[in-house]
Amino acid sequence: MTTPTFLLACLWVVAAALVAMLPMRWQFVPGLALLLGAPVLIWRLAVEYGWPAALLAVLAVVSMFRRPLQYYARRALGRGTEASE
Repeated sequence: MTTPTFLLACLWVVAAALVAMLPMRWQFVPGLALLLGAPVLIWRLAVEYGWPAALLAVLAVVSMFRRPLQYYARRALGRGTEASE
């Protein structure tokens, strides 16, 4: 049985893929909205489908947003914002 949360999760994945195809200067606002909405969606998936579904969702979000998450983690820890390659 498909729940509204599952449908929203599928739409979130499609929206993230579409945002990734945008030019970099247009990705910030929709990407930030997707990143801020992800915890709520993950929480709902955990409630309805259990922790394995939530873990898979967390791994997907971290995979898709690894660069912005690294940037904000460095910034929060006061390590500067220069990229380390």
